[in-house]
Amino acid sequence: MTDLCIRPATPADLDTVLAFWKTAAEGTSISDDRDGVERLVARDPGALILAVRDGLLTGTVIAGFDGWRCHLYRLAVDPERRRQGIGSALLAAAEERFVELGGRRLDAMVLTRNETAHHAWRAAGYTPEEQWRRWVKPLDD
Repeated sequence: MTDLCIRPATPADLDTVLAFWKTAAEGTSISDDRDGVERLVARDPGALILAVRDGLLTGTVIAGFDGWRCHLYRLAVDPERRRQGIGSALLAAAEERFVELGGRRLDAMVLTRNETAHHAWRAAGYTPEEQWRRWVKPLDD
């Protein structure tokens, strides 16, 4: 993994990230547009973490901290490069970021239907909390 570079995203990376999510991420989000990701990087420059190998984007994770809780979103690895430790390297970087910020517990958004992701999250030491349900309300309606 010495040739894998883990780094925060810059504004120059955003179009590449959005294109990457279309092939590597499961599902889409209302925030999956240039404006949404631009706001994320402007507000919290360290939150969007990238894995780059040989100049190519191979993985992402959003490690958001609101001052109270640590939230993980968009853990995605290039389907052709899975099971090579990229996801683990991204999670390690996210967890290190949270420790530095004073975080104490992480949660991750994982689609119920994404069984592959469930295995990966369990292997990384995460467990589901079945007693919780996510409630949402779009603000643009």
